[in-house]
Amino acid sequence: MKRTPLYSTHLALSARMIDFAGWEMPVQYTSILKEHRAVRNAAGLFDISHMGDIIIQGEGAEEGLRGILTNDIKGLSVGRGLYAHILDEQGRTQDDVITFQILPGTYLQIPNASTTPKICQWIEEHVDARVINVSERLACMALQGPRSAAILQRLTDADVAGLRRMHGAFMVLNVEAPEGGAFLADIIDVSPPSEGVLAYVTRSGYTGEDGFEILVDAAVAVPIWDALMAAGKVDCITPCGLGARDLLRLEMGFLLSGTDFDGAQTPLETGPGWIIKWDHAFVGREALLRQKEGSFPRLVGIELMGRRIPRQGHPIRADGKIIGKVTSGTLSPILNRGIALGYVTADYAIEGKEVEIGLRNSWVGAKIVTPPFIKKG
Repeated sequence: MKRTPLYSTHLALSARMIDFAGWEMPVQYTSILKEHRAVRNAAGLFDISHMGDIIIQGEGAEEGLRGILTNDIKGLSVGRGLYAHILDEQGRTQDDVITFQILPGTYLQIPNASTTPKICQWIEEHVDARVINVSERLACMALQGPRSAAILQRLTDADVAGLRRMHGAFMVLNVEAPEGGAFLADIIDVSPPSEGVLAYVTRSGYTGEDGFEILVDAAVAVPIWDALMAAGKVDCITPCGLGARDLLRLEMGFLLSGTDFDGAQTPLETGPGWIIKWDHAFVGREALLRQKEGSFPRLVGIELMGRRIPRQGHPIRADGKIIGKVTSGTLSPILNRGIALGYVTADYAIEGKEVEIGLRNSWVGAKIVTPPFIKKG
């Protein structure tokens, strides 16, 4: 299995490690519920260095990326990020990605861990620009929770509060790093600081809370992690693993690659609808237009009438017949009931529709809801 630059840090914190998409990653440090509570109420720090990082730059970068993304990056301002799906010719989602224009004509795309090699090859085949997989050169930490801005501000003179949601900026973090503070110096035309560490910081995350994703050179991952933990001590910052991350994202109804979509579904099936901008050409568009003319399954939110826990593969039925199956499920500690995502036939993808989930030898009442399951101000 692959290991992130923070592997030794996780072991020192007594994290329970698991295999996730070929990476040895922390699933929890103390308890998933404690880590979930920390992010919702204060702050949590995640290692997400297993995610991919691909640089696309050059004259043909914007037009080439327009041709492979369902959302339209035309005129994307420097620093802004955009969520989209990448499709094959049949309109099936190969991956969901976020793309930031970090400098004029230079884009950073973040695919999922297991799909990074495939997506990098796809970009190389379809985009007439310089494409560089820098995944092994960078580390990324997600600082999430209502206290995250205050914590990050203690480490930089940059205006953290002024960074808007789904925007990114280069920031110098006032952290001593013997390895130096450069950031892809041979690729990115941004001078390294004389002191401190140059990071690319985005106001983004996959928890539904305010938060930041902090990209740095892999060699300085440990001192940055340690500095964030020290800066957040007064705010009860907590190291968090993939277990809490999965619970947090599911409460928001966010997709998990390989679980809620696996290459067989289209974005019309997975949603959300706003990620498709029909007024530009992209790979898979014609297939989606054909699919729109018919009926197809829809990914929906499902809320159970009790504390039973739905799991992937559990059947969904209504009116005495099977209409789909669960893809993700958990017990929400906020709602104190089971929640799930799952595909159902189009005629049952209706808000408030009553259904049942098959759990072992019984059927449990539930209803179709529109995510997010918990509403954030």
